[in-house]
Amino acid sequence: MIHPVLTDLTKTSFDPELSPGAYNAVNTCLRIQPQEKVTLITDNLCREIAASIAHELLRVGSPFKAYVLEDLAPRPIVELPTEIAEDMETSQVSIFAVRVQPNELKSRMQMTDIVNRRKMRHAHMVNINHQIMLEGMRADFARVDALSKKVIEIVSRAREIRAKNPAGSDFGATLNSNYRWVKTSGIISPDKWGNLPGGEVFTTPGEVNGTYVVDGVVGDYLCERYPDLASQPLTIRIQNNRITEVFSDNKVLEEDFWAYTHTDENSDVVGEFAIGTNLELKQVIGQILQDEKFPGLHIAFGNPYGAHTGATWYSSTHIDVVGTRFDIWVDGQQIMEKGHFLIEA
Repeated sequence: MIHPVLTDLTKTSFDPELSPGAYNAVNTCLRIQPQEKVTLITDNLCREIAASIAHELLRVGSPFKAYVLEDLAPRPIVELPTEIAEDMETSQVSIFAVRVQPNELKSRMQMTDIVNRRKMRHAHMVNINHQIMLEGMRADFARVDALSKKVIEIVSRAREIRAKNPAGSDFGATLNSNYRWVKTSGIISPDKWGNLPGGEVFTTPGEVNGTYVVDGVVGDYLCERYPDLASQPLTIRIQNNRITEVFSDNKVLEEDFWAYTHTDENSDVVGEFAIGTNLELKQVIGQILQDEKFPGLHIAFGNPYGAHTGATWYSSTHIDVVGTRFDIWVDGQQIMEKGHFLIEA
């Protein structure tokens, strides 16, 4: 018997240009097999993209159920709907293709808690759109994975990473050997769910000090409000791993970012320290799902994804910030110059 929401989704028409990215998601990144059950979660804004993914699942022959959030509860989704949670308990794979709204992070964490506990392969496609499907999702993820492996081999032995960019960033991180580096290159395994498009390696830093100038984009729901910071960057001063000051010519952005990063006692702590490795990306587009994979060094304040990095502290928030044209040194060895890797994939 076909699930009624699934019937509706499979009848949704979609732009055939979405198909290469959808194929990559199902076959290259998740490597879904015919005998594996899939939970597909979407919303009204991403329904067409989810339909293209559903079409690929049908071609594989994998059983799946699809859920449209607005059919289950009013937005924002504060708690993960029971129907989704129960279905995930019997699935090997889950896909989340949704345009998020403020105050929905808790429900997403509830979803990834199930993923982590059950060791599901999970594709996290937050704020996916047509442009990302036609750009980042068409990457050669085998090549991105090869580069990511080389980067993680270098950084996992490092004690210190330093970075600068022309916008004025100048900061360094001392690394904690108790925290693991994680590779999310687009090739998703049961060990770590991953964003799609993939292309980064990250850890929780020991301590970050210095200045990070965001001339690219900020994350979570602020991304949609401020999609391009090139003309009005956000400058963040960091001392002992915490934000001490933020300023921008855009005072509303400054106030919004400060409020977000002071939601709880750890919202202003650098929880993620990451290097983007998606070589397909040539510019920042104002969509954090793709832009955090842009070659460079980005950080995030708040939740450190401790289940994967080994960090023992927690925050209810997580916001990435992305700058451009970075020079990066790992224990004095330069691995990137003006946003271009000096190591081969």
